[in-house]
Amino acid sequence: MTKYLLFIISFFILFSSFTQEITGEWNGLLKVQGMQLRLVFNISKTDSGYSSAMDSPDQGAKDIPTTSTSFENSVLTIRIENAKIEYVGTLGSDNKIIGNFSQSGQVFPMDLSHNQIEKVIPKRPQNPIEPFPYYSEEVSFKNKKAGITLSGTLTLPKKEGVYPVVILISGSGPQNRDEELMGHKPFLVLADYLTRNGIGVLRYDDRGTAASTGDFKTATTQNFATDVQAAVAFLMTKKGVNKKQIGLAGHSEGGIIAPIVAANSKNVAFIVLLAGTGIPGDELLLLQQELIGRASGESEENLQLGKKENTELFEIVKKSNDLEQLKKDLTVHMLTSLKENPDSGKPEGVSDEEIVAYTIDQIANPWMVYFIKYDPSIILEKVKCPVLAINGSKDLQVPATDNLLAIQKGLAKGGNLKVTTKELLNLNHLFQECKTGSPSEYAEIEQTFSPVALEFVLSWINEQVK
Repeated sequence: MTKYLLFIISFFILFSSFTQEITGEWNGLLKVQGMQLRLVFNISKTDSGYSSAMDSPDQGAKDIPTTSTSFENSVLTIRIENAKIEYVGTLGSDNKIIGNFSQSGQVFPMDLSHNQIEKVIPKRPQNPIEPFPYYSEEVSFKNKKAGITLSGTLTLPKKEGVYPVVILISGSGPQNRDEELMGHKPFLVLADYLTRNGIGVLRYDDRGTAASTGDFKTATTQNFATDVQAAVAFLMTKKGVNKKQIGLAGHSEGGIIAPIVAANSKNVAFIVLLAGTGIPGDELLLLQQELIGRASGESEENLQLGKKENTELFEIVKKSNDLEQLKKDLTVHMLTSLKENPDSGKPEGVSDEEIVAYTIDQIANPWMVYFIKYDPSIILEKVKCPVLAINGSKDLQVPATDNLLAIQKGLAKGGNLKVTTKELLNLNHLFQECKTGSPSEYAEIEQTFSPVALEFVLSWINEQVK
């Protein structure tokens, strides 16, 4: 009897393995450095095997063709060769696929199921909830020089009255008016705090982002400065704004932009640099890469090799005056370097040519070329209005000590003594209370903006608008 039951059980196990169904919609959630990205594989049966297409709903991409799809011995393998993407997973008896998603040598666990995937909404207790106890207005203004329209939100303590107003300037990358990233909305939190405490705020979507028009990809820091100039001009015509108390508050790259605008406008009363830079772009990038690499556990040998290679690349950029020639020069340099250092730790399965193409795409573009060459100290010498510069002591992207000292020196060289600098303890680049300062922590931390930093900024602004 026992042998008979075992035979029945083994038969059903064998039978189930032959009837596993892989076709249909398979949903997964990819988690990369705190970000969540839903991916969908739509698999179909063909005469010769299987075919599939991939959707990325959070990126607005649908029906991305795959290069190959196979399903053998319960193992699903999907490849998209031009993007260096591969998914390999094993279908279990629970009708779920346990596997890994890899791209360009980086591997991330991702499981698939037929169930719709809902992104986990992170807790962000500081995000304000409507109704707000102040006046809020959707606005738009034109940058006539660029031929674009910028859309944003103007908040004032009350609809009636005249108030100081601060323009918020976002950091690098396309940002909406809340500077939203990983569920955090730093500019919404900052604007809400200031407005509740008597200071109006104008925040807007970067050009080519959300409701603003224009092309973000071809713009440089200097181009973004003209957007801020347009914002200042708009406020000069707006009812409810004290025209003598218009300030700028820039975060990260915004802390580079604010001095450019202030140095060229008599209508800027003060500026706040939130993790703004004071050292040249190439030096900042080298320091940033070293600090983040070390925090991520990279070996000292690899850190020094990376620093050496990037220093050489940046030198080529700094000597270049033609983008197409720069691409050629970088290609020659990198291919030579990769051949001379075959054990340089490049990702498995990625060719030299692919590494070169990726690197050139990251470096040889208008924004990065401008950033690498830019020295903030030159424009800081021309800023005459009061300046507040604050950084977190655990900021690995814009290290506090080096940059605050450089900002202070640049302003002092131009004779500006109306300067306050402050290093805030245990805060990262986003001004969150943190453990290590690593960007990988940003999404995990519930706090969006340290109350200590908010209070410090408000107190200083109040001193300027007495």
